[in-house]
Amino acid sequence: MAFFLETTLGGLMAGVLYSVVALGFVLIFKASGVFNFAQGAMVLFAALAMARFSEWVPAWLGFESMLLANTIAFVLAAMCMLVFAWLVERLVLRHLVNQEAVTLLMATLGITYFLDGFGQTIFGSAVYRINVGMPKEPIFVLDNLFQGGLLVNKEDLIAALIAATLVAVLSVFFQKTTTGRALRAVADDHQAAQSIGIPLNRMWVIVWFVAGITALVAGIIWGSKIGVQFSLTTVALKALPVIILGGLTSVPGAIIGGLIIGVGEKLSEVYLGPMVGGGIEIWFAYVLALVFLLFRPQGLFGEKIIDRV
Repeated sequence: MAFFLETTLGGLMAGVLYSVVALGFVLIFKASGVFNFAQGAMVLFAALAMARFSEWVPAWLGFESMLLANTIAFVLAAMCMLVFAWLVERLVLRHLVNQEAVTLLMATLGITYFLDGFGQTIFGSAVYRINVGMPKEPIFVLDNLFQGGLLVNKEDLIAALIAATLVAVLSVFFQKTTTGRALRAVADDHQAAQSIGIPLNRMWVIVWFVAGITALVAGIIWGSKIGVQFSLTTVALKALPVIILGGLTSVPGAIIGGLIIGVGEKLSEVYLGPMVGGGIEIWFAYVLALVFLLFRPQGLFGEKIIDRV
């Protein structure tokens, strides 16, 4: 029982990180109707910016405080994502209003390859480490319930708490703030939102910036765990099955879908992997997404669209 709970807990922690990246997909699609294939590249670009700025800032300003360097690096990386959001709206989105979905998808593919190349040109292509002071050693919890307790990685636990906090902050932002309500109005009906004076272009910049911040947080966490390298783009794209499972237009669906996939892939690897030679964790999420596409393409919480002819 203790081993099962350890595996489940590890899956939940991984699932929270998938949910953070999936939120970027959902927010951008809801606000602008764009399926942002570049979200994975945004994670890599943001992580590269954070890693390199945290190295450069102490040399520029002449101090050795890791906390101060990381804080300044985070602010600079966030500013990079703000500039990126503004450029995407200015150079891409405003010129593709009312275009076909495939046109917008191809535009985000172009952004993906541009970010991959531009990020490595500016920040370098080596494997970089992000050190934000998260402890690496494991701890034992619930020793009063289970003999020996449950083994939990401190870094995974802190990362899950950070990701959960970000999700909670975003939920409050969209539910309680004026800007959040405006974004929800844009998501429901672009033309109606414009008719009551909501500036569509500014809303797009905000939502791409928020997606950039989620990418930055995910990039920092994964960069701290496995290093900042090109494979981060592939890891981040694990969020694609999450949004298929939860629903492309549902914020709660992104969260619950991430948790289901995180737990499912861990349990299947541990309990079914030995029967088939392992490797289930690599493809489990995509097979589950394929099943949902066949039987419930709108996902668990997505909107079912009926076209009457």
